[in-house]
Amino acid sequence: MKTPYKNIYKVLKLNRFIVLAVVLCSLLSSIFSFWMVFNTNQKALNSAFAINTDGSIIPLKLVTQKENFRVEALAHLELFHTYFYNIDASNYERNLEKALWLGNSSVDNLYRQKKADGVYNRLLQYSLVQKVLSIDSRISESNGTYSFTTTTIFEINRGSIIDTYELVSSGNLITVDRNFPNNPHGLLITNYFENTLKKLNDEDRKK
Repeated sequence: MKTPYKNIYKVLKLNRFIVLAVVLCSLLSSIFSFWMVFNTNQKALNSAFAINTDGSIIPLKLVTQKENFRVEALAHLELFHTYFYNIDASNYERNLEKALWLGNSSVDNLYRQKKADGVYNRLLQYSLVQKVLSIDSRISESNGTYSFTTTTIFEINRGSIIDTYELVSSGNLITVDRNFPNNPHGLLITNYFENTLKKLNDEDRKK
């Protein structure tokens, strides 16, 4: 008895179906693998990791890091403006030395300019006391660059006369290695500039 031959078109149709099924499965598998890699990469980009004391890994979200950066930046700016402007005859050298650790050459150039203008000589000559009353800083970010604007209110005590001033300064912040105690926040002020300085009257101080 002869074995009947199968219809060649049915065989080809079955083979085509099998090939299409294999290709489709491979495609779906590739898409799933790509999605898993992309998802894992996004999670890695949005997270940092630290090693706990017991050896476990602690994920730190970038959102938290940015919030921490803002806190550190505000503390850094307050520290700098306190050192640079809260000075008198007894502490100005020590305070200015500390302030110079917190900024780059733009801060050093401003210090040298003030020194050349006789600001610190007058401080010694007349025993002036320059006291910072408040520091208000605002930080903004653009394309990974952080800039700030700080309003510093300080008074100069000339003995019988006390004058109050408002100074608005600006600049940028970059991240550097921490250097305790000289630079505990690991930030550096760049492009520092004193924008405006005005004397406040009684009405201005009440606002």
